[in-house]
Amino acid sequence: MKYKLSICLFVLMGGLFSSYAQVLSPEKFLGYPLGSKFTPHYQVINYFKHVSTQSNQAKLVSYGKTYEGRELVYAIVSDEQNINNIGAIQTQNLALASGKKEVTIANNQPSIVWFSYNVHGNESNSTETSMQVLYDLVSNGRPNINSWLKNTVVIIDPCLNPDGRDRYVNYYNSIVGRIPNADPMAREHSEPWPSGRPNHYYFDLNRDWVWQSQTESEQRIKVYREWMPQVHVDFHEQSYNDPYYFAPAAEPVHELVTPWQKEFQVKIGKNNAKYFDAQGWQYFTKERFDLLYPSYGDTYPMYNGAIGMTYEQGGIRAGLAVITNSGDTLKLSDRIAHHYTTSMSTIEVASLNSKELLKQFKSYFERNLISPSGTYKSFIVKADDSPRMQALADLLSKNGIQYSFGGNNKIFNGYNYDSQKLERVKLERNDMVVNLFQPQAVLANVLFEPNTKVTDSNTYDITAWALPFAYGLKAFGITEKISGEYSELAPINLGGTVEDGLAWALPYQGMTDAKVLSILQANGLRVRYAQKAFKVDGQLFPAGSLVIFKNENERIIPNLHVWIKNLQAKENINIKTIQTGLMEEGRDFGSGAYPIMNKAKVAIYSGDEVSSLAFGEVWHFFDQILGYPSTIIRSNNLGSLNINAINTLILPDGNYNDRMADQLSSWINAGGKLILLEDAIAAFVGKKGYDIKRKEPPKVEKEDLKPRVYADRFKDNLEEAIPGAIYKLNLDATHPMSAGLGNFYYTLKTDDRVYEPLANGWNIGILGIDSYKSGVVGNKLKKRFESGTLIAAQPMGRGSVIYFGVNPLFRSFWESGKQLFSNAVFMPN
Repeated sequence: MKYKLSICLFVLMGGLFSSYAQVLSPEKFLGYPLGSKFTPHYQVINYFKHVSTQSNQAKLVSYGKTYEGRELVYAIVSDEQNINNIGAIQTQNLALASGKKEVTIANNQPSIVWFSYNVHGNESNSTETSMQVLYDLVSNGRPNINSWLKNTVVIIDPCLNPDGRDRYVNYYNSIVGRIPNADPMAREHSEPWPSGRPNHYYFDLNRDWVWQSQTESEQRIKVYREWMPQVHVDFHEQSYNDPYYFAPAAEPVHELVTPWQKEFQVKIGKNNAKYFDAQGWQYFTKERFDLLYPSYGDTYPMYNGAIGMTYEQGGIRAGLAVITNSGDTLKLSDRIAHHYTTSMSTIEVASLNSKELLKQFKSYFERNLISPSGTYKSFIVKADDSPRMQALADLLSKNGIQYSFGGNNKIFNGYNYDSQKLERVKLERNDMVVNLFQPQAVLANVLFEPNTKVTDSNTYDITAWALPFAYGLKAFGITEKISGEYSELAPINLGGTVEDGLAWALPYQGMTDAKVLSILQANGLRVRYAQKAFKVDGQLFPAGSLVIFKNENERIIPNLHVWIKNLQAKENINIKTIQTGLMEEGRDFGSGAYPIMNKAKVAIYSGDEVSSLAFGEVWHFFDQILGYPSTIIRSNNLGSLNINAINTLILPDGNYNDRMADQLSSWINAGGKLILLEDAIAAFVGKKGYDIKRKEPPKVEKEDLKPRVYADRFKDNLEEAIPGAIYKLNLDATHPMSAGLGNFYYTLKTDDRVYEPLANGWNIGILGIDSYKSGVVGNKLKKRFESGTLIAAQPMGRGSVIYFGVNPLFRSFWESGKQLFSNAVFMPN
């Protein structure tokens, strides 16, 4: 197929240049035609500011900054009357999302369409498209656009990921020649690590809508929830050899997506198809891009009552021009034309159906208040860990989900997430209650349901994410409507005021305590670790508790008790002052049962062998969550590792060379701690000195082999697939890595690798016959996952190797995994 349209001949753009004289087109403002080069973010922002100051139909809102300081904005576009009344329109629209039946739809209330461009930085055409869409909407050149804007407000976010996009644009602009080279082998079509796709911390922002682990997501969702649009489109690019994709979506589609939402996707898809057919442009629908995982730019709006859609143009790494497999040359101007067409087509359909959109939107939230869908009508989450409970409450608040706490110890019958049986549960003071009779019933249900119904296992992402598992909290599904009596958790008893004394002790029971340990070590304090439980002044401290002796630390921080008192207040932790070394139970302080913990001097391995997303999870954890220093190294640094400078090395998930194991042996034996995450283990399997071994699948006897059928080739692959399922690992509770976690740990498993128990080490997290909890697992894998090791520690000389066959930092939302990973870094192994 030949792509012949240039930027100035777009379909639907008949009156392009009959604009207000004072509003310049992108070409006149930038000094070059769109599609002839990539526009840096600051120039995009300048253009949006130009339009908003020169047009009475646009208003620009700055809603934050990226990690690298780039401005995040969105433009509000409509006719002049709506813009003048935009505050009232916004208030009225939010009222429709309240679920209150008495709220009425005003006759002149417009529907709201939200366009999110460029969430992945190297999917770079949609930001260019946003400028053309903005210009045409305000240029008053065509009567049909003017009529659309009388009953439609369009919100345009030109770039959700400015840091990643500028990384790509700056790279491309720095290496492209006078004439772009369309040969796919040219270096301009091959980005260096980590690529422009992720944000500053190498997170995929299109997996972060619910979790809001990244500052761009958190700020964006805040303003999204201040508008609650009826239609939302997330613009993407895919391989430049693929034709265009637009909704309707592929299966699996979550069962709580309504028939109306699915029908309206079809309606918009037919309109898009009409314009693409007229130009002979290829496209596909109902394949690949499903509606299940809740943290996408299409599913999150869907679970918030909107019509959420993904649009995918072929174009990743296409640069300004590339020759496709069909022999055609795909230009940036062609890619802009396609995204422009679906943008305008979507506004058209929304305008023509504005009243029905508003009516269905209002009904969606009314149903949530009166009769929420799903098996369970309430959820009880037990307060087993106060910091993780508070973190869960914070996440729900960010997503507008209502919750309460505690009751009068009333007994309910509920579905126990862990045992998967109906059991009696007592509602106690700090237990969380999520009552689904609320506007956000669908989103809450999706996030809490213990088992998500999956109609097609060939899904695009993980199939299990239930929040109680992710936060490591016991939970129950209740079939009746219940409510808690308190709006907040009861305050933590801090155990009295910190005073001057012999020592200070801190029970090590959660992520807050791990963060405090990192603060203590970062400030150079010598922290000791209780190998066994001890009791003093009537208080029992469990094994793993932290002890800080005054006499070996006050030279580091004078008036240490004042510093610790301030730390207690800031972090809201239970620190007890101890005046004697004589214990009521357990070992006295003078015994050898309280060894000094080595200060973790951390390095994170980076580079081409490493998954950039996996690296980003580790980097973000140290930099943003712990605030603990780490050194980022590359392969050429391995040979010069100094045990005095770096004693803890983390290898994130990746594809490492076979020499890595030999290179690191002497460093480990000298006292280094090596932490291997997921596929990083593969380079160490079978290597001298490393005991880790893969658990191989059972051999299939010849007589059991069946001829393969070509039509079943995709089905055969799925039998060994595990696209994100939840397993319960039995923990060795006596090992320091289990401190604060107890006897088990729920993990998300996303690959088929299981390991044999270590013969000469510690098997910390092992699978059992009843370990499976939720999510899709291929039939051939289920038996293999009934036993084996996924988390282990191997002593090696004076050092150790930690094997993580799972990802404890998955997308930074697997909250209980943060505790486990902290233990691996800071605790003795």
